[in-house]
Order: sequence, then structure tokens, then C-alpha cells
Amino acid sequence: MKLLFICSRNKWRSLTAEKIFDKFNGYDVRSAGTEEGARIKVTEGHIGWSDMIFVMEKKHVRRLKDKFSNSLENKKIVCLDIPDDYRFMDEELIEILKSRLSEYIEVPE
Repeated sequence: MKLLFICSRNKWRSLTAEKIFDKFNGYDVRSAGTEEGARIKVTEGHIGWSDMIFVMEKKHVRRLKDKFSNSLENKKIVCLDIPDDYRFMDEELIEILKSRLSEYIEVPE
């Protein structure tokens, strides 16, 4: 399953999610950001590649729909409601990610 994680700048939240879930149980994982200064900026290619898209905040859903509405027609987008309060690989962020994602996918211990 191909998982795409989206946050604003692709430096802390989505990148942490990518590192945690990459290669676990056969997941293929990428991450990107919605803002101009993002480490990796989300493209139509990312959307087309993914099976499931996880965004950190509602504003990310809006930004994706504004820019990629046609590509999102058959995509499942899940908003995790994780504010931009955490640094890369923050222990609390990891626990929140695992907890919220466990409703949708198998999660590593």
C-alpha cells in the first residue's frame, strides 16, 4: 500500500510519519508539504502514486482540493488533526501518529 503524508513544510510531522512507516509491513511511503518553502512540495505525481493520503490539518485538505481536485476523485484523504507543535521524531508526535493511524492501517510497535 502506498501512503502519502502531507503537512505544511515537510520538515517535521509528515517527514516523521514517513520515517516511522516506511518499509513497515510492505508500506511504500512518501511525504510532502503544501507550502512554497516545503522540503518536498506535493505534486500531482504524488497524488496519482498514492493509495491513501494522510494530512495533518484541515487546511492541507483544502490546499490539496484547490490544486489537485481532478487527481483526488478516487483517493481517500484522512485528516489526522495534528497541529504544528512538534519537532522531527518527537516522541509525543510518534505516539499520536501511531494512535491516529491505527484506525486505518496496521501500525508498527
